[in-house]
Amino acid sequence: MTTQSPAWPRLSSLGFLSKVGLIFLVLTLLAGYIVSGIFLNMEYENRDERPGLTMTDIVGAYHGVVSPSPLLESLKSGHPETLASEERTALVSWLEGDRIGEDYDNFDLGDMAPSEIIAVNCLNCHTRGAAEGDGIGDEVPLGYFSDIQSIAVSREINPKNERIIALSMHVHAPSLSMVLIMLTLLGAMTRWPGLLVGGIAAIAGVGLFFDITGQWLARFQAFWAYAIVVGGFLSSAGVGLLGLLVMAEMLLPGKKSVQEAQAL
Repeated sequence: MTTQSPAWPRLSSLGFLSKVGLIFLVLTLLAGYIVSGIFLNMEYENRDERPGLTMTDIVGAYHGVVSPSPLLESLKSGHPETLASEERTALVSWLEGDRIGEDYDNFDLGDMAPSEIIAVNCLNCHTRGAAEGDGIGDEVPLGYFSDIQSIAVSREINPKNERIIALSMHVHAPSLSMVLIMLTLLGAMTRWPGLLVGGIAAIAGVGLFFDITGQWLARFQAFWAYAIVVGGFLSSAGVGLLGLLVMAEMLLPGKKSVQEAQAL
């Protein structure tokens, strides 16, 4: 006589009030993840003192980085192509020096003053409302020093204090792991294929591991900052997908397990 293992309990068999409570708990969890993403964007996006969240912000937060002047990078890349070599050298020297504000319109420099070079070579396109440049003048205006200042200065971003990193790992490693463990167990109590639930859980678990460990390893090697971003995305996406599967199980009509069907 073969003894069958007991049927794995199904979320769809829960009572109505239990389903309501669990659905709203999962919704609260997912809302918390969304707000966390918004907070992280707000926390890191201005590390380089420029709008928008970039990898420079993330690398700077965990490893430290020098954020080069966008204007300097543009000049070194050969833009604009028509700029004379002597004038390009003058602008590069100005941006690499420590007198950016003082020498911008220094009369003693004559035609080689940065303001004069920019006015002659750049303002046809880089003026607000300029007909040339396909609108680049509205995105990157160079008409005034206040416009240029934000893209002229290279900035050094210092990493977070080791104590803060350790505190973050101490708090988030166990709590985020428990969230994923519980959602994986709840997912196993649904009608969805084990390969689907297990695959999502595996990818999310690996992602969470590299997200958490990458925060410390990035202090030593900058490329680990990419592990934080990719790992964080995979773990968060996994939590979201598992949460949706769990809620869908409770909202759909009940489905008998294989063991229950065989017993009928």
